[in-house]
Amino acid sequence: MSRICDLTGKGALVGNRVSHSNAKTKRKFYPNLQMKRFFIPEENRWITLKVSTSAIKTINKIGITEAINRFVSKGSI
Repeated sequence: MSRICDLTGKGALVGNRVSHSNAKTKRKFYPNLQMKRFFIPEENRWITLKVSTSAIKTINKIGITEAINRFVSKGSI
């Protein structure tokens, strides 16, 4: 399974791990993803999404259907 948010499209970023001697090696910064179930009242069903915690906050604020519509119109899905 890929580590990409289903709604926002957030993925891993690449950076450097810097040691005490200032030696740099590549590493990845992964987004904080959670498997979460959401109930869609219009369709009377549950969906399971792998979403970032910032997307969960957005969903809690505006609702799942509005969040899906925003992310679809923005083109991140």
